[in-house]
Amino acid sequence: MLDTKETSYNQVQRWFENRGWQPFDFQLEAWKAYDSGLSGLVNAPTGSGKTYSLLVPALIPLAKGEKGLRILWVTPIRALAKEIELSARRIVEGLDWPIDVGSRTGDTPTAVRARQKRSIPQVLITTPESIHVLFAQTDYQEIFGDLDAIIVDEWHELIGSKRGVQMELAISRLRSLSPGLKIWGISATIGNLEQAVEVLLGPEKAGDGILIRSFTEKEIEVKTLLPDDISTMPWSGHIGIKMVDKVLPVIRESSSTLIFTNTRAQCEIWFHRLLDHAPDLAGTIAMHHGSISRELRSWVEDALYNGDLKAVVCTSSLDLGVDFRPVETIVQVGGPKGVARFIQRAGRSGHQPGAASKIYFLPTHSLELIEAAALRQAVKENYLEDRVPYVLSFDVLIQYLMTLAVSCGFNADSVLAEIRNTYSFSLISDEEWRWCLRFFSTGGASLGAYPQFKKAELIEGSYVVADKKIARRHKLSIGTIVGDHMLVVKYNRGANIGNIEESFVSRILPGQTFWFAGRNLELIRIKDMAAIVKNSGKKSGRVAVWGGGRLSFSSHMSDMLRRKLTEVVEGRVRDVELLYLKPLIEIQAERSIVPHEGQLLIESFETDEGYHLVIFPFEGRLVHEGLAYLVAYRISLIQPMSFSMAFNDYGFELLSDIPIPLDKALGKDLFHSENVIEHLQSSINSGEMAGRKFRDIAIISGLVFRGYPGMPVRDRHLQSSSSLIYQVFQDHDPDNLLLRQAYTEVINHQLEMERFKLLLKRCSQINNRATCSQGISIFRCNNHTSA
Repeated sequence: MLDTKETSYNQVQRWFENRGWQPFDFQLEAWKAYDSGLSGLVNAPTGSGKTYSLLVPALIPLAKGEKGLRILWVTPIRALAKEIELSARRIVEGLDWPIDVGSRTGDTPTAVRARQKRSIPQVLITTPESIHVLFAQTDYQEIFGDLDAIIVDEWHELIGSKRGVQMELAISRLRSLSPGLKIWGISATIGNLEQAVEVLLGPEKAGDGILIRSFTEKEIEVKTLLPDDISTMPWSGHIGIKMVDKVLPVIRESSSTLIFTNTRAQCEIWFHRLLDHAPDLAGTIAMHHGSISRELRSWVEDALYNGDLKAVVCTSSLDLGVDFRPVETIVQVGGPKGVARFIQRAGRSGHQPGAASKIYFLPTHSLELIEAAALRQAVKENYLEDRVPYVLSFDVLIQYLMTLAVSCGFNADSVLAEIRNTYSFSLISDEEWRWCLRFFSTGGASLGAYPQFKKAELIEGSYVVADKKIARRHKLSIGTIVGDHMLVVKYNRGANIGNIEESFVSRILPGQTFWFAGRNLELIRIKDMAAIVKNSGKKSGRVAVWGGGRLSFSSHMSDMLRRKLTEVVEGRVRDVELLYLKPLIEIQAERSIVPHEGQLLIESFETDEGYHLVIFPFEGRLVHEGLAYLVAYRISLIQPMSFSMAFNDYGFELLSDIPIPLDKALGKDLFHSENVIEHLQSSINSGEMAGRKFRDIAIISGLVFRGYPGMPVRDRHLQSSSSLIYQVFQDHDPDNLLLRQAYTEVINHQLEMERFKLLLKRCSQINNRATCSQGISIFRCNNHTSA
């Protein structure tokens, strides 16, 4: 037993010294603030000791041997939960403190969960989803009743998503169960730190929170792997396999390397190509992504931690990690699309206080050389993106109310007071609240006639779910991560390899082969929602692909890219990547124009396919998607016509079978901001973007059920059911909050409305001063004129 906190901190100090560590000022400040009963956010670069800034003061009071759950440590990914658990056990065992540490995630075996139910550890490392699963148990108030603190790790990964809303609601409930609860967050790469504190603590408590920052700058060395000949680089694509020989020397010269890819399919392809080019790496190189089985992922993580692997090809599944991991070098394949993501990944090397991080950028096509120069400049300036929080996510709220109702029930007035102390629902109106209660209990105005939507009833002042079938279905549906259905991939003898999307495997016939988890597999059959396979000796086969790989430029990446193009135009090129790209830049300047920050390039030409209009705002795929719809709609108001569209991070294209009246459109100020929402709503309806978004909302809110374990509802049936409900709401319940939310999410998040409006303002200003040297530059390939 320990007598005083001072004695405990002395022990911690000696434990640090034995490992050659010395507490940083921000760590000492966090220890003091935590001991004073404060709440807040710790912000420090990746690999600078953020974890121990809160782990140490949280553990010290538990050394006296108090039982029951005291510390809830929340992580955004399951791999990080394991690492936090190892880090906590290391200090607990090193100091011989009688503290039980455990983790509970989707990977936790059933036997471990049963043991935790009998005797829950004092420190529980978990995920937002697992907290809500515990809320669905009848004894959850007893489980969390003695909680001292909740610590949300990597808060920047949660804040800009519905998982962040889920976390806010969990905190609101835990605060009511433990009024003295300390609430802390840990964050690295984020621009809007003050807002992050407010979202974490809630509007009422944010003023009492403290922001602790480490002002120690992390040294990040950025190098670009350049091709031998720029003419061999493609102008598009995202795989980058032509550069595989440039990566092999990096792997061989480093003790350990993480090779980050942006998609799981890209990860699979790179793993195989590396082995094809360097068979001697077999046994020392591995792959890691979220669809690989828990056992394989755990093996890779352990082998990486123990230094047994030379390299790991991975996705964002290894973006995050605790301190002191032995990774020497990082390779980023293709543009990471955001500065913060790039810095986060760079920080996985030199992942210890005082160590420099080394990251190599590998361009997958020619234009990504400009991105490489932009990234280096952004890293130098620490130019980080904001994470925009979600507000009034009624689908998450309805799911949360169901969770409370299936356990102990809830009092409406009490819960309303709690959720109004969250950032997301601080502005919820009384009418919106009453609508949510009616909807989740009776189905609301349009679904009230159907018994399956009458899920809860008011009994003695509390909303409860009495139907066990409804309760069970809800417990199986908790969470806000929505994607395609997954099939288990397993050998004929039963060993589990991982999960793959139904939409991919449904295109594979028995006897055909596909690459997955580093293996070439032959499909035997699909049975009970499992793909039964065996190893294949064939060298060819499809590479497994997954949806969700549509990353888009962040606003900061777009801004930095335009700045680099301006340097090119003004002859101020210093970056080796831009000097290397000079031949292609000269071709662009000869055939069209290289636009600077104050210009907008529009190219117009005719081919056998029809009439093309290409606009280059350099503002990211998602914003370009919305702008393409808006421009097409406004041009169609001048002259009725139809378009096909294509967009990427640099610009978008409209294609029509009749001439496009561009001059008339520009004369009417094509990019004006008047009626922008109305025009977008009209164009979005035709594009069915809101309908696609509603599918996710319907799943999260429980309007459609995804099925039981081993018996999932097929994706096309889910889409059909959600589309039917969507149409019912449109026709008979236009004021439905979930319907309204679908449009709001498309406008505010998918199309990034604030950023969208800034782009329109910029384009409109350019349009109104258009000349050849400054403003809109129109290049028409057919007659070689420029205006």
